[in-house]
Amino acid sequence: MASVETAAEHERILREIESTDTNCIGPTLRSVYDGQEHGLFMEKLDVRIRNHDREIEKMCNHHFQGFVDSITELLKVRGEAQKLKSQVIETNNRLQDDGKELIGSMEELKRCRVQQRNIATTIDKLTHCLPVLEMYSRLQEQMKAKRYYPALRTLEQLEQTCLPRAGQYRFCSIMAENIPKLRTQIRDTAMTQLRDFLESIRKHSDKIGETAIKQAQVQRSLDSSISTQPRALIGRRSRKEVSATPGVGTERDVHFGSPVSQQDSGIRDVEDDEEDEEVPGAQDLVDFSPVYRCLHIYTVLGLRDTFENYYRKQRRKQARLVLQPHSNMHETLEGYRRYFNQIVGFFVVEDHVLHTTQGLVNRAYVEELWELALSKIVAALRTHSVRFNTHLDNFSPIPVSTEQQYRHYTSQFPLQDPELEKLPFPKKFPFSEFVPKVYCQIKEFIYACLKYSEDLHLSSTEVDDMIRKSTNLLLTRTLSHCLQYAIKKKNVGLAELVQVIINTTHLEQSCHFLEEFISNITNVPPDTVNATKLYGTSTFKDARHAAEAEIYTNLNAKIDQFLQLADYNWLAAEQRVGTPLTASDYLIDLIAFLNSTFAVFTNLPGKVAQTACMSTCKHISTSLMQLLIDPEIRQISMGALQQLSADVKECESFARAGPVAGFQGDTLLLAFSDLRQLLDLFTQWDWSTYLADYGKPTCRYLRVNPNTALALLEKMKEMSRKNNVFNFRKMDRDKQKLIDTVIKQLRNLIAGLR
Repeated sequence: MASVETAAEHERILREIESTDTNCIGPTLRSVYDGQEHGLFMEKLDVRIRNHDREIEKMCNHHFQGFVDSITELLKVRGEAQKLKSQVIETNNRLQDDGKELIGSMEELKRCRVQQRNIATTIDKLTHCLPVLEMYSRLQEQMKAKRYYPALRTLEQLEQTCLPRAGQYRFCSIMAENIPKLRTQIRDTAMTQLRDFLESIRKHSDKIGETAIKQAQVQRSLDSSISTQPRALIGRRSRKEVSATPGVGTERDVHFGSPVSQQDSGIRDVEDDEEDEEVPGAQDLVDFSPVYRCLHIYTVLGLRDTFENYYRKQRRKQARLVLQPHSNMHETLEGYRRYFNQIVGFFVVEDHVLHTTQGLVNRAYVEELWELALSKIVAALRTHSVRFNTHLDNFSPIPVSTEQQYRHYTSQFPLQDPELEKLPFPKKFPFSEFVPKVYCQIKEFIYACLKYSEDLHLSSTEVDDMIRKSTNLLLTRTLSHCLQYAIKKKNVGLAELVQVIINTTHLEQSCHFLEEFISNITNVPPDTVNATKLYGTSTFKDARHAAEAEIYTNLNAKIDQFLQLADYNWLAAEQRVGTPLTASDYLIDLIAFLNSTFAVFTNLPGKVAQTACMSTCKHISTSLMQLLIDPEIRQISMGALQQLSADVKECESFARAGPVAGFQGDTLLLAFSDLRQLLDLFTQWDWSTYLADYGKPTCRYLRVNPNTALALLEKMKEMSRKNNVFNFRKMDRDKQKLIDTVIKQLRNLIAGLR
């Protein structure tokens, strides 16, 4: 039983070996060797091998003849193959020779096809690029021709259509970068032209207004004959208005290339049109193209609101300038005519812009400006309806030789001066012709205001208030300006300034008479609640103070002119004690001028004359002190200080003489006390007293500043040092040592004060 199983196992193993890949028979063989019957297995294996060998031999015998026949056939085929190979090689060679020309033609064809493709590509790209270049060239031409609105449209088309189609090229990038700059340039240029236009119409508004007024007069004269021959004239004018009045909706509306618009003057030359009898209108006289052009451009840029605000703001400023009357408007009728012409010209332009643009200005804006104009015009007419011609005044007291002349002036001006009444004839009023003329003109103005109010249906209180406010405007604006002009004009003399002060003093005193006059003609008591007070007092006070300041300034300027003539010898030799010294010539002339000047001040209010006199003395003292400490003067001798002391003595004599009444004691001498104490300290060489008593209230040289004294001593030291270079006298050496000692003590004193 075991042998049967073993034989079956061996058979299975053999079948497995025959049917299994040799790489996988390892486990099968291992199972044989692991068993005990491997010898028997080997025998069976040999038997199986011999069986297979017999089958192989049988198969080979069966196919041998076929194999031999195949080999024989193969040998025959080899020869034919050699022939075929030779023929193939020969055919190939002929084909290669014949194909070289074809290959060359094909290569040429290939190159042509590539070129054709490149050309097609290039044409396609150029088709997109050429419009860009053409449009950019057109843009440059438009910019050069100053046709900015078409240029802006070209920019928009270039940016939104042409450049995106052209692709990414360097020149496209450069163009794209330049587009914002060109827009800015167009915007700025348009704004510049608008500014030129605004400036031009501001300058020529009077001409525009004059033309508009003439046109209105012509139209009024034609109204009577409107039924006979109006149509030809109106038709002709209408055609001109249609051709000259631009809108803002089409390209035709803005003529960018016209010579007038290139000049940007804003005003057309209408002399060639004088053959027509009609008066040109605003559209004929003014070239509005800068306004329309700028409006178009800012609209395209999306900045219309900015442009509208700017235009309105600038025109409001110009309106204020136009409505501000000139200072000399009231002097001539032509001044009033020009004032009204400017206002009319301004509103003619605004009305034209209102009707030819869509919203640049609106009716409310024009009405607002008109209300402003009305208030300004009324105020100007009220203020400038009186003329104060200060330049016609001789600035001299009014002489009267008879009682009739005296009563004539007292009837014009309410003078109350009992002392002047008692004086015999001939005598003089203290004021000039300006005072009664101004007083009468103010009364005439008040009468005119009363006459003006008759048709206004106002109550007495309202009339009184209106007259007082108008009179205040007259006093605070017109009269005040005239007085300031008289005070500030060139070459005004001290006598004229003194007369201005006297005049304003009397006018100020007359203000309460004007108050009473207004109350009498309006029947409104002056003490009524909320009644407006006249500002005349403050107006005349301001003018008087300005004249006083001008007097002080002119006096100081005249003193400076005299001081420029000073020619001190700063190296003069020291004079012996007791030797008399006379004052310098320039100072004697200055004192004579001051005496004659202050003699004119007798009619001035006391405080004004005293202030002028004290200011003069202080200015002289300060100027002489500045001469001493001038850094350009490096050396000063004792002789120079002695001469300066003599000049100060002359000034002190002038102060003691009392050129102006009202000073108590030696008050005027105090102006020279600083200079006097400094000069006494040096000329008397009293340094021991100065150094010992410095800082004490009883010090004799209380006003001497140690820094000033030190600076002056340094100059004397420099003078002494140069003089003693080759001087061996003991006295001079001792003097030099003394100066050095005082300088050292002064420096110690100054250091102790810090």
